[in-house]
Formats: sequence, structure tokens, C-alpha cells
Amino acid sequence: MSTNQEFLAAYAAALRAYLDTRDEDSLSVGHELGRRALQEQISMLEIIEHHVQLVFDLFDDARIAAPVALEFLLQTLAPLDVATRGFLDGTKLLSRERARAEGLADRDKFRTALVNSLQEGFFVADHEGSVIEMNKAFIEILGYPASGLPYRWPHPWLVDKKTAREQQSLVRSNGSAEYETPIRHRDGHLAWVMVSINAVNEAGSDRDVYVGTIRDITAERAFAARESAVLRLATAVAVAKSVAELLAITLDECRAAIDVQRVIAVSWPSGGGEPDVQVAGGPPETSWRGMDPWLRSTFQDARNQLPLTAKTVDRPDNPGKAQGLVAVLSNAGDLALWLELRSPRWVSAEDRLLITVLIGHLSLAMQHVRQFESARETSLTLQRAMLPTVQTPPGFAVCYEPAVPPLEIGGDWYDVLPIGDNRIGIVVGDCVGRGLQAAATMGQLRSSARALLINGAQPALLLEQLDLAASLIPNAYCTTVFLAILDTETGVLEYSNAGHMPAMVAGPAPANTSVLTDAASVPLAVRRDEPRPQASRVLPPGSTLMLYTDGLVERKHESIDIGIARAADVLLETAQLPLERAPEAVVGALAPASGYDDDVAMVMYRHLPTQLRIESEAFAGQLVDIRHRLAAWLRTANVPEAVAADIVLVVNEACTNCVEHAYRGHRIGTMLLEAEVTAGRVRTRISDTGSWKPPAADPGNSGRGLVLMRALSEAMDLQSAPTGTAVEITFRVPEVGQ
Repeated sequence: MSTNQEFLAAYAAALRAYLDTRDEDSLSVGHELGRRALQEQISMLEIIEHHVQLVFDLFDDARIAAPVALEFLLQTLAPLDVATRGFLDGTKLLSRERARAEGLADRDKFRTALVNSLQEGFFVADHEGSVIEMNKAFIEILGYPASGLPYRWPHPWLVDKKTAREQQSLVRSNGSAEYETPIRHRDGHLAWVMVSINAVNEAGSDRDVYVGTIRDITAERAFAARESAVLRLATAVAVAKSVAELLAITLDECRAAIDVQRVIAVSWPSGGGEPDVQVAGGPPETSWRGMDPWLRSTFQDARNQLPLTAKTVDRPDNPGKAQGLVAVLSNAGDLALWLELRSPRWVSAEDRLLITVLIGHLSLAMQHVRQFESARETSLTLQRAMLPTVQTPPGFAVCYEPAVPPLEIGGDWYDVLPIGDNRIGIVVGDCVGRGLQAAATMGQLRSSARALLINGAQPALLLEQLDLAASLIPNAYCTTVFLAILDTETGVLEYSNAGHMPAMVAGPAPANTSVLTDAASVPLAVRRDEPRPQASRVLPPGSTLMLYTDGLVERKHESIDIGIARAADVLLETAQLPLERAPEAVVGALAPASGYDDDVAMVMYRHLPTQLRIESEAFAGQLVDIRHRLAAWLRTANVPEAVAADIVLVVNEACTNCVEHAYRGHRIGTMLLEAEVTAGRVRTRISDTGSWKPPAADPGNSGRGLVLMRALSEAMDLQSAPTGTAVEITFRVPEVGQ
């Protein structure tokens, strides 16, 4: 029996049972049969047809039984009706969704067409900033194709990543941002765009996506840049005082306007010879011979082109795209300029127009600067010719640093003059004013000071005499002078200061700097009521003395005391440098960012005596000072610490003997310590002019000092006479590593 026949038989039995009982249980069987019909896919029409046939077969009067049997049929058909209505609803929903999908497809096509029709670049970025969608205008502006999506952060076209990062943070906090920024096109050229970004919350997510537009404003910006660059360049080059400064200004203006990475100026001397090369930006060029042969050839060829015209030049290995532009700035063809682009590219008409205008200004400025440099070099040559030309004595170093802005020579000078055995005269001065008048005054005062120094008078008296000379020299009024006489053997510095900057003495131990503020009085040719004062200072072995003019420490809107303190710190920092390098190091460390606006004259002396001489009264209070000075001298002579300790101990014992025995029963006399370093030995001599008593027959505990002295020294020789006693003691100094 088939499935349909089994179902129809079960339906007939259930209908008979319901007609006999007419209760709810029998009726519910019809509902189960309806669900079975759905599962077994029994046709509704077949069920109805079978039901009608059963009613006519079972009852004689179908009109009476039909209403009762109909209730069972409806119960059976109820599940089938629900399923049918669900199918119809699903069909309608499917039709609606299909229509909606077709509408969305049409709308997406419309959206794509609309976005691509925009003249502004359009893009969409995800929450990480990666560009995931862009239109055709965006591709044309940046040159990056859609096939490269997504373009992750940081985007390959960004030039100013810092600004882009700041604006990205602004969008996240405020929801939108608008700014201008440079971008690098895929072909390498620089462009400017206006960027507008808005944050949009992503559906079904707590993350934002970013929708934005970019507009190419390169032409607008180039026009504004040309106007601004020409104005700034014309203003800046008018006050430029050197070719280097002029090239730096040109590079700054052209870097932003046309993306130039370096500027090179080459000038050919009129008398022949190798051209001079100056560079702003990188990479540097050391000389004409060291220049890239291709670039050297470019400069040579440029000398034949029309002046004040810019010519684009490409390299043989990259034809078609300009590597840079070259122009001749003089009718004589002796000055050429090279503007090197950051990357090879096509040079636009706007770029050519800007460069042509700039070259016109540069030509005039370059001629002005070259004339200025020539005149300045002549002035500086004159200034240096008026300063001492003889070699400075050992232990001295001098420096003259001209001011940067002014052309005039100044009135600063120095002089270092040997005036006898171990005596050096030192003068540093500064005349009022600038120019030839100040230089002439300086020359006369320097000559007068040198002549007075030779007489060997004391510093205070020398300034008194220089006062008289200054009163006879026009414009010498208020000249400041620091005058000193140094004994290089003893380290004694005698000095007097006429209104000048105080000298400084640095270290080495203790590690500090003292400023010599004593013996100060008014400048030269200024009325005064008191004599010139004088002071002295003993320079410790290894210390550095510095005399200088006010240009080193004086700054606008700053106390002079701050400048002096700053110079003292720098001097201490350079105490370990070789003396010949120390002046330039100090001048370089103290130089303002814009350069010195006043001349600087400087004299340095480092006290490194190979001989030591200490003469003092023979009493116990002097022993501490002798030990300290001897120890400092030994450190300066690089004597090892252990050996130096033995030397100090032995010499102290010898000096103690002088104190205790040389003048016993007499007026206190003097004792003299002399020491020198020669050929790996330290030789000392301690002498007095006293009369020693003969040693006792039983010295007891005394006399052990001589035993100690002989044990710690290499050799000792004691010489005693009625007119005095001298002990010569020699110590061996091992070489480093022994």
C-alpha cells in the first residue's frame, strides 16, 4: 500500500470515530493528520476529494452529516493552511527584498558614479587611518592607484607626518578637521592640498571611520609662495653680508617654494685659478676638484648661456626629468648658481617664473655681497696688521675675533712683550668707537704702551704714564686698558686696570675660576683724584690666565655680570685643552647665535713652570704654604702621586731643619726652595744664610730626619758653611707604566 493510500485509510477511520463519538479527542486526531499530510506531502485537494466521497458513502442523507464531518475536515486542513500562508508571506518578503537589493545595487552604482564625478579627491579611512576607498580625482591628485588599497598609516604620500598626526588626533576628539599640507605625488613632485576630514560612526560598531576630501591648491599656493618668496628674498638679501648667508636665505626660500634641497654658488677668480665653491644644504661639496664631474661640467657649460636665465638640467642616467636648474648671475660669466631639486621631476611654468624673478634679485645681492666681502677682508687685513705680528712667548696664546655685522674695523687690541728675564708685559685695550678713527687711536696707544713697557716700570706707574700719552692722542678719551707684568718663573702677576674687563684665573686645583677685580680705576684720560692702584696675584702651577675685551661677555638686555660668570665657567671647562686651542674654544662656546656684534681681543697664559722658586721667612707658619705650592707644582709637572708625596715629605723635613737650626738665637732670616724637572729627575735645593751649631755628640732622638731624607731620595748632598747651609736632593721620576 502506498503512502497516500495509508493516509486516506487512516483519515477514513478517524472520521468514522469522530462521527460516532463527537468528542474533543477524536477531533484532535484530525489536527495530527493535517501535520502528517504536510510531512508526507499529501495534496489538500486529494484530502478534500476523499472526504466528500466518504460522506456520501457513509450516510444516506449527506445534507445532515456534512456539517458535522466538515468540522473534522477543517481541523485536518488547519496545519496545511498555516503552512500555505507562511509560504505566501515568505514569497512576498522575498519579492520585496529582491526589489530592495536591486534598488541598492542601482543606488551603489549611482553613488559610485556620483563620487567619481567629484572634482575633489574623495577617500574613506578605517579606524586605524588606513585609506580603504578613494575616487578617481583622489588618484589623479596623488598618483596612487586603487589597486594598492588599503594604504596604511602613515600614508606614502605624506610629507609633514607631524601635522597629519596632530590633525588625526583633532578629528578623533572634535569629529572633524580642515588643514593645508604638502604631499609627495607618486612621480616625486611636491604638491599642496586642502584636506577636510569628518568622523562617522560605523554601523553596528563602536569604532569610527573617516570620510574626507582633498583639493589640489598647488597653483594657488605657488602664486602666494612666489609673491611671498620674492618679497622675503628681496628684503633678506638686501642686508646679507656674506655669500654663505645669501645662499642660506636662497635655500630657505626655494626649499618650500620649489622643493630645492641645496644651493651651490661657484665663482671664478679674475686672475685664473681654481673656482671657489660655497654650498647651502646637503650633501656638501668640499672643493671644485672634489665636485661630481657631471655637475662640474654643468657649471662650465652654464658660463656660455645668457645671464639671468635659468636652464633646467637632467642627468644622462635619468633623461627627461630635471635634476636642477643652473643660472649665471653676472655678465662676465664668473658667478653661477645651481639649484638642486630634492628629486628629479618636471619643472612647471610656475617654477620657472619664480626662479627667474629670484635670480634677478640674487644677481644684485650677490654683487653687493662680493663687494662687501672684499672691503671687509681689506679692513680685517688692516686690523690684523696693526696687531702684534711677532711670535708670542712660550705659554701664551692670543686670539682676535672680528664682529660679524659691521664692516668697520674696531679699536680692540692686545700686546704680549718680553721685557727681561722671565718677565712678560701684557696689555689688552679697547678704544671707543669704530672705523679708521678708532683703529688709528688704537695703533698710537699700542705703540705708546709698548714703549713704556720696555722701561720696566710697575703696572700702576705705566698706566699713569699712558694717561699722559692718551691725553695727547685725539679720541683716546675713555679707552679701557688692563695692563699686567708676569714673572713666568714665580707665577707672580702684577696688574692695574683702567676701566677694563677683569682678568680671570682658572684652576687647576681647586677647580674654580677667580676674577681679578682688584686694582680697578677709571679709563684713560679721565679725570681722577687718586693714583692708579696696583695688585698682585700668584698664579698656581697649571692655572690659566685670560685677559679679554668686552665683546666676549657683553650682551644686549643682559647684565655684564652674567656674561662674566658665563665666561668663567667656559674658561674652566677648557682648562684641560692644549693652550693653542683654548682661545678659539672659549670664543666659540660664548659666541651668540647671530655672531659677535663687537670685536673680541684675547690673551691667554698657562702657568706650567719647569722650575719652582719659593723664598720665604724661616718660621714654622710658612711650611704649610710651601708644601701646598710644591705639591701643586709637582702635579703640574706630571710627577706620579706616590713620588710627589715622598718629595714633599723630604723637602718639608729640609725646610723644618732651616726653621729649627739656621737662625737659632738670631733674628729670623729667609730660606729658599728651588726645584726643577730635568731628564726624568726632580732636583731640589733648600738653602739659608744662617749659622748652624755643630751637632751634639749624643744627638738622642734628633738627626733621624737626615736618615729619612737619604732613604727616600736618589741622592743628597749637604753643604754647610758659616754663611749658610744648602742641601741638594735629587729624586728619580719613573716613566708612566714603570
